[in-house]
Amino acid sequence: MSAGRRNPPSRRPTRKAAGGSASTDRLLRILLRRRKQPLSAADVMITDRPAVRRAVSAAALGNTMEWFDFGVYAYLAGTLGKVFFPTSSPGAQVVSSFATFAAAFLVRPLGGMVFGPLGDRIGRQRVLAATMIMMAISTFAVGFLPGYHAIGFAAPILLLICRLVQGFSTGGEYAGATTYIAEYASDTRRGFLGSWLDFGTFVGYSLGSGLVTVLTAVLGEDGLVSWGWRLPFLVAGPLGLIGLYMRLRLEETPAFLREAEQAHQAAAEARAAGGEDPVEDARQSGHGRLKEIFTRHWQAVLICMGLVLLYNVTNYMVTSYLPTFMTETLGQDPLTAQLLVLGTMIVVALTITTVGRTSDRWGRRPVFMAGSIALIALAAPAVLLIRAGGILLPALGCLILGLLLVCFAGTSAATLPALFPTRLRYGALSISFNISVSLFGGTTPLFASGLVQLTGSHMVPAYYLMAAGLVGFVSTLFLHETAGKPLRGSGPMVETTEQARQLVAHSRTEAGRRARDIWIRLRHPWARH
Repeated sequence: MSAGRRNPPSRRPTRKAAGGSASTDRLLRILLRRRKQPLSAADVMITDRPAVRRAVSAAALGNTMEWFDFGVYAYLAGTLGKVFFPTSSPGAQVVSSFATFAAAFLVRPLGGMVFGPLGDRIGRQRVLAATMIMMAISTFAVGFLPGYHAIGFAAPILLLICRLVQGFSTGGEYAGATTYIAEYASDTRRGFLGSWLDFGTFVGYSLGSGLVTVLTAVLGEDGLVSWGWRLPFLVAGPLGLIGLYMRLRLEETPAFLREAEQAHQAAAEARAAGGEDPVEDARQSGHGRLKEIFTRHWQAVLICMGLVLLYNVTNYMVTSYLPTFMTETLGQDPLTAQLLVLGTMIVVALTITTVGRTSDRWGRRPVFMAGSIALIALAAPAVLLIRAGGILLPALGCLILGLLLVCFAGTSAATLPALFPTRLRYGALSISFNISVSLFGGTTPLFASGLVQLTGSHMVPAYYLMAAGLVGFVSTLFLHETAGKPLRGSGPMVETTEQARQLVAHSRTEAGRRARDIWIRLRHPWARH
């Protein structure tokens, strides 16, 4: 062998290479164990169409009841001011009437803190039946209240008490209804089915405001002040009985039943292992749930509050303040103003399910984003059109605001419940929704009317809406897309057995592909994909 000839390199792996291969194999095994497991048939829930229809109908009817009262109160604000606050000036009467209206919203967070966690513990259906009873009784009772001339200062006190009971019960109504529908709806139709809830909102408002409009035309202002204002509130009694009957026939949602079963099994295992678990007991308690909402889900709470502010400031500005703004501030004909807002609500009701279906196809974020930007840009032109006088231009301004409102109304019922996991959904949504509504939504008529009185500017409603649009835009930036995806803490929901089979087969294919990709990337990191 010559001196220049070299021995061939050894093919045995060095200690370092062998150690690296062992580490790679160990990492590979860990990643494969932790990869997302494919779905099984038991993981996919198939919705029951008759049960879904009953759930949507009963939930929407409760919202119809709630907003029937709001429509009546908004259109009768001036009349109620004369009945219960006759010693004040006309402007002060309106502000006093809206202050009573806003007082109901101050107790809504208390209702949310009571009914929300209760709904997560004992079930959605029971709590929704209780809120329906309280709403119907408190609204019905207003129709029997004596006026200021009969019992003096006690009259507005009794009105305030009725409004507080109504607000407390409403604290568990909307969040419970949205949770109920969302947990019954399939993943691909949650936006469409959820939009029927707010369809009930605007139908109820239209019925209430339409009834007041008819009474105004038939009885005149004197007849309304004398006795006619009582009639719309008395209609709440029969509506409440119908809604209660429908809700008592409802079954509990599949997602809640599955969550309750898992919690029961965990508790049974804990008892079998040696007794109660004090940490888990504290976690399941009402106080423990509240603490978990604000410590572990505070980001979702803030996003929810921002989106609720956007929706409800626009909603209450159009539905509650706009009729009074057009009549008391701009001096327009009351019947004309009522008809314009009523027509706007009918347009919203007719288009809202289309927006819900669109959010299933395009996503929730794009709809909220487009609506927020449009509200910032179009609020001032819309208010200028409303101020122009006549019929055509104010009608166009009202239509613009209505189309902006429907962007949020048709999307919220599917978006908000998806922010929270099943075991906390009702409570977290109740608290977030009602805090935001109380601070910003329900106070919109009061603040808007007060700022108009204080500044003398008739553009205050536009500036208020633009600020809401800005908050909504920022909130939407942090919103994760949930269209077509399962709710947090729940498995996939489909409508047919065939869809379930396809979903399971697709999940298995994707799981196999992910495992293959992990193997290739770790064993052959130089490979191109």
